[in-house]
Amino acid sequence: MSDPEGLVAEIDKLGGDLARAKAAIGQKIIGQEEVVNLSLAAMLSGGHALLMGLPGLGKTLLVDTLSTVMGLSAARIQFTPDLMPADILGSEVLETADDGARSFRFVNGPVFCQLLMADEINRASPRTQSALLQAMQEQEVTVAGVHHPLPQPFHVLATQNPIEQEGTYPLPEAQLDRFLVKIDVDYPDRDTERGILMATTGTAQAEAAQVFTAEGLMAAQQVVRRMPVGEVVVETILDLVRACRPDDEAAPASVRDHVAWGPGPRAAQALMLTCRARALLDGRLAPSADDVAALARPVLSHRMALSFAARAEGIVLEDVIDEVTQQATRTEAAA
Repeated sequence: MSDPEGLVAEIDKLGGDLARAKAAIGQKIIGQEEVVNLSLAAMLSGGHALLMGLPGLGKTLLVDTLSTVMGLSAARIQFTPDLMPADILGSEVLETADDGARSFRFVNGPVFCQLLMADEINRASPRTQSALLQAMQEQEVTVAGVHHPLPQPFHVLATQNPIEQEGTYPLPEAQLDRFLVKIDVDYPDRDTERGILMATTGTAQAEAAQVFTAEGLMAAQQVVRRMPVGEVVVETILDLVRACRPDDEAAPASVRDHVAWGPGPRAAQALMLTCRARALLDGRLAPSADDVAALARPVLSHRMALSFAARAEGIVLEDVIDEVTQQATRTEAAA
C-alpha cells in the first residue's frame, strides 16, 4: 500500500458520504436497514443483487430511491412470458436517407442505463433471461455481431417472488452466479409498519436527495478494492467457501450428505468484496471475520443447492450454511 494515510482519509470521507446516503434513503425507505446495507454493499462492490420478497414490500421503491441517491440513470423492465431479448437489449432498424440510401441503425434498449430494475425476472423465458448474462458479466451487449458497451457503472437489481411459481421459469445456475448477493426482503415489524403507515398515508411525501454521482460511485468502488484485508479474513473466506463444496475434503458431514453442488471461486470473490463494503458502511477501516459470517447467507445461498433427498427430509439450506459458517469462524478464531 503506497499511501496508507491517504487511503485512511479517503475511507473516512467516503464513510461520511455513505452515512448521508443511508440517511437520504431512510427518507423513503422506512426500516429494512439490512436490505439497504446489502444493496449498497453490492453497488460498492460493483456487482448485482437479487431481491427476494413478496409483492408490496418496497422493492421497486428501493431501486427507484437508490437511483436518485446514487445519481444513476435508471430503467425498469417488467419481465413477462412474452418478453423478447430485443425488448431488453435493443434492435437494429432499417432507415432510408433523403438520397434513398438504406442503412441499419441500432436503437438502444432499456438495458442501456446505469441501474436496471429487472422486475420479476423469473417470469421471462430462459431465452430472454439469458439476454442479461453478457450484460451482467461483461458490461456490454452484442447485437448482429456488433459490441455495444453499456454505461458505467452498470448494476442490475432484480426482483423475484419466492412464493408464486405458476408461470415462472427458474433462473439457471449460471445466471444466479452473476448476482453478487441474494437479499431476502421480509415483512416489517410492528413499529416499522406503524412508521410506514404514518409516513405514506398523509398529504406530504418525503423525497430522497442525491448524494453521489456516477463518477463518485466508481471512485468509491476503487476505494473498496484498495481496502486492506487481514490474513484471518482471507483464510476464513477460503475455509467457508471450500467447506460448502460436497466433494471437498474440508466439507463437514452435513454438506457431504445434503448439498448437491457448492459455490465456485466467484463466491469467494464476492465475499472478499462485500466484506470490505460492509466494513466501509459501518465506518471501519478493514473487514473482520464477523463480516464474513454476516454475509455468508446472502453470498452463498443462491450458489448452492440441496440434494433431492435433503429437500425431501425438510433440510433447510440456510441452516447448513450457518453450521459451516460457525465452524469456519471457530477454526480461524482458534488459530
